[in-house]
Amino acid sequence: MLAIVAKLVARRLLVAIPILFVVSALLFCVLRKLPVDPAAMSLPTTATIAEVEAKRHEMGLDRPLPQQYVIWLADALQGNFGRSIQFGREAGSLVAATLPATIQLAGAAMVLAAIFGLGGGLLLFHLRGSSLETVVDFASILLLSIPEFLWGLILLFVFGVVLQVLPFTGAVSPNLPQPHVTGFLLLDALWVGRLDVFASALRHLILPAFALGLAFSPAIMRVLRSSLFDVYHEDYIQQARLRGLSERQVLLRHALKNAALPTLTLAGVQFGILFSGTLLVEVIYSYPGMGNLMVDAVRNADLPLIQAIGLTYCVAVLLINTVVDSLYLVLNPKLRVR
Repeated sequence: MLAIVAKLVARRLLVAIPILFVVSALLFCVLRKLPVDPAAMSLPTTATIAEVEAKRHEMGLDRPLPQQYVIWLADALQGNFGRSIQFGREAGSLVAATLPATIQLAGAAMVLAAIFGLGGGLLLFHLRGSSLETVVDFASILLLSIPEFLWGLILLFVFGVVLQVLPFTGAVSPNLPQPHVTGFLLLDALWVGRLDVFASALRHLILPAFALGLAFSPAIMRVLRSSLFDVYHEDYIQQARLRGLSERQVLLRHALKNAALPTLTLAGVQFGILFSGTLLVEVIYSYPGMGNLMVDAVRNADLPLIQAIGLTYCVAVLLINTVVDSLYLVLNPKLRVR
């Protein structure tokens, strides 16, 4: 089993290498074609034309585009993604500082999406044929039509402005320190024994996590219900009933296990989309993650930072897909072919 999974991971990593090269080349070329001069933006507004040209030469912007990409790629392979025009710091260090917050938010949102999706899917399946099925089905379609940024605004208004029961700005209360050990605020707060920081960070995480979780759970809900409908037409379900198993045992022991496989695939795809979808939610809640950093980079035409963040999103999606495929291989014996 471990050998098969290791072979799959190795194959995925080999495929990921050319994908990253293609994405990095496209990203680099598209950004370089924008009507933006990084050299002029990195200098004071009082800089002369000669100073701008000297800066362009220093940054290699006066060279042909393919040569610029080769130079950038050589530096990127060594972990140097260039210096942020806006912040004056290494773009890689800025991404590394904000990535844990985005992973923490996306992970919490995916847990909520899985809970709501699995619970809602089982509820929809349980209500099949009843008078409430149409009502709950309509509710799931309604939830599916609401995007994550709209959920963010709704939850912010209801629980942050009207009821004032949850904070909706930042990652922790401004009067509390933010411990830095791993970069994951919840984990770091527990690590240093600051339960007040942990409680504050958790309260700040609730609204953005729910906004993302509620937006992505209806798709999981409906796929699980459809998968259960398909599974219940299989012969082994009838055989399980003939052996005297109750409907609850049939569902939990046989049907749910097999219906979970396509649901897992969708959840993996959803998690990749959700990871990228944190951008707008982070902006709405001023959450100090990579999405917020990306918006600042785009607003200020910070090309090195945009490139670093774009590649990070690409790597994250590739890793998520690899993990999902590995789990699918573990859970589905039919795919374990050497």
